[in-house]
Amino acid sequence: MTESLSAQESPSKRPESLLPDSKTRAKRRSRRKLRDRISFWGVSAAGFGVVFSLALIFIYLFYEVIPVFKGATLDEQRRFSLPAIEQNQQVERLWLERYQELGVYYTNDAQVRFFEVDTGAIRSEFELNVPEGVSATSFANGEDIGRFVAYGLSDGQIVSARHAYDLSFPDDRRFIQPKMEFPFGEDPIILDEDGQPIQILGVQASTRGTPRMGVAGYTRDERLVMAVLATQTNMMTGAVTVQANRATLPALPSGTNPTSILIDKNLRSVFVADEQGRVHYFDVSNLNSPRLVQTVSVGSPITAMDFLVGSVSIIIGTESGELSQWFLVRDDQNQYTLEKVREFTAHSAAITSLTPEYTRKGFLVGDASGVVGIHYGTSARTLLQKSVQSEPITGIAVSQINQRVLTLSASNEVAAFELWNRHPQISFRALWNKVWYEGRSSPEYIWQSSSASDEFESKFSLIPLTVGTLKAAFFAMLFAMPLGLLGAIYTAYFLTPKLRGVVKPTIEIMEALPTVILGFLAGLWLAPFMENHLPAVFSILVGMPLIMIGVAALWGYVPKGLRNQIPIGWEAVILIPFILFFGWLCVTLSPFVEIAFFDGSMRQWLTDVGITYDQRNAMVVGVAMGFAVIPTIYSIAEDAVFNVPKHLTQGSLALGATAWQTVVGVVLPTASPGLFSAVMIGFGRAIGETMIVLMATGNSPIVNFNIFEGMRTLSANIAVELPETAVGGTHFRILFLAALVLFIVTFIFNTIAEVVRQRLRLRYSSL
Repeated sequence: MTESLSAQESPSKRPESLLPDSKTRAKRRSRRKLRDRISFWGVSAAGFGVVFSLALIFIYLFYEVIPVFKGATLDEQRRFSLPAIEQNQQVERLWLERYQELGVYYTNDAQVRFFEVDTGAIRSEFELNVPEGVSATSFANGEDIGRFVAYGLSDGQIVSARHAYDLSFPDDRRFIQPKMEFPFGEDPIILDEDGQPIQILGVQASTRGTPRMGVAGYTRDERLVMAVLATQTNMMTGAVTVQANRATLPALPSGTNPTSILIDKNLRSVFVADEQGRVHYFDVSNLNSPRLVQTVSVGSPITAMDFLVGSVSIIIGTESGELSQWFLVRDDQNQYTLEKVREFTAHSAAITSLTPEYTRKGFLVGDASGVVGIHYGTSARTLLQKSVQSEPITGIAVSQINQRVLTLSASNEVAAFELWNRHPQISFRALWNKVWYEGRSSPEYIWQSSSASDEFESKFSLIPLTVGTLKAAFFAMLFAMPLGLLGAIYTAYFLTPKLRGVVKPTIEIMEALPTVILGFLAGLWLAPFMENHLPAVFSILVGMPLIMIGVAALWGYVPKGLRNQIPIGWEAVILIPFILFFGWLCVTLSPFVEIAFFDGSMRQWLTDVGITYDQRNAMVVGVAMGFAVIPTIYSIAEDAVFNVPKHLTQGSLALGATAWQTVVGVVLPTASPGLFSAVMIGFGRAIGETMIVLMATGNSPIVNFNIFEGMRTLSANIAVELPETAVGGTHFRILFLAALVLFIVTFIFNTIAEVVRQRLRLRYSSL
């Protein structure tokens, strides 16, 4: 008894040697404060480190993207008078070769001269074969990249040629030797069999299939004549003969005074501009029966007209300085009409010169006030308008690599400029609005970054990728959110601790499963399975919840004695055999359902009613990505529900509320900040997913929310295309822009989620 009392003595009666003295307690308090300070500054530094890292990521992405929206620049290098120009000569066309060392110009009397851009010295000169007593009356050139030119003669004939270069490296230094080539022969070729002078000429060489050249001319007696030339080589002798198919085009409207003629690269269309500001479109696909299809009015007299690369789009410049882009549009009856597609920033004076770029849909113009304009077709950007001289600009040449520009004044003065114009294809309008691309019947959202054609125009709309990202995340959350949240609530509140100890780790360990495995299974197994068992899929999605509710309702009619044999919290185990049986039954009956209701194939039935079905589609992605997102949502939500203070739930039950009433009225409001965080973190996880959408969809950048069609997401597009791009190129920077958009979207969603979570936490903090 004495020992028991002594053991219960108060601490104040214990020997003083067992209690820390005041100095020791002070030291302990000091250490505790130091640890608190270190923890505070450590957590603060980590938080600021995260913010700083995010800021660095944003700055880096922005640094890579900002050059895309930079305009063009022209920096003058030198000026000199064009060499060897005689008093009565006029320059018809000016060119600059790809190494930017030599320029070439054609004169009105069929002279060709090559000169050095840096010194102005003549390197070579040639004279085309114009018969004695005959003069050149007109000039025309085809696409710049083909370098074909033709002169119309006073006797109804033409001479054609193209300039070329031989490259050598004597003494390890590059030397460019100009030359002239004559693919259709040096001798003149008859265009007008009546022998009338050719006053206006158009020419185009087609390199598709057998080399051909189309030539159209307007004669002095007001006729439009055309010839398609083709070469034939003798297999034995190697001799080349030129064959010509000639035709007379329908007459132009009375009073028409043509100013220029264009022929497309397919030699199927001819466009004639006149002084009245009209363009006449001829269909010459059948040269035996050409027809005038359409006449459109531009509004002002046309002073310059040329094709963009590919000879699909026509750029028209007018006397009032207006610039517009036109091309042929096919209607539902397969008929083509010439339509105005877009306009560009107008110049203050008449357009006097127009030159397209070699490999892009851009062009340069000069006007009567000496201003050079740099524009781009698809993006509708005016990248630069700069005054370079006081005289009208009569000629412009740009190199094939778009780094140097030559301008020619009315007094034959040449100015050389260094050009920076690396990313003209991109504008806010082209990225986020519908764009009317060549060959399309209307403006559309399109992502198509590559093609096999050299004339291909990259299409960089981010709308299909953004919509695809949201589409994939939406269907994934549609599958994962109900399962994750309801499973978390049931596990945390209704399951027995022993069963919870099995279920929770099992679901959480799913998060460690590599998404590439899920994508692999989804693409190679799940997608074909769902395609072949569509009735089973929909039966399971609709019927499985009903089966669970039905089994739960029937459980109430089971005799009480039998129900009491099942411990509280183990009721969910009873559902397992019913779920497995119903799933097996749906799959087994699926072929019979298809035969009975869908003529043997539900997929074909969907196609017949106008619903496109792709094997790898959003439904497959929703299920596969849902399994990847469920562990994230489940784990966070389950912890939030399980950590609701017990006194709240016990108090609710003590006041007579049922378990479900307690969940709805007490548990869910208290845990709502955590539940909301679980949903938003899961949504962010779904938005950033790459491998599943990469392997389980068709990667088609389309704009719709059809659950039976695929999509392409921002993250998957970056993973697919970034390794194939040139560093620093437009495509490369657009992919960085896609990454920036993805970064901003996730940042905005996470910020909104945090704001809502904090408000919910503040609202229910009093419970």
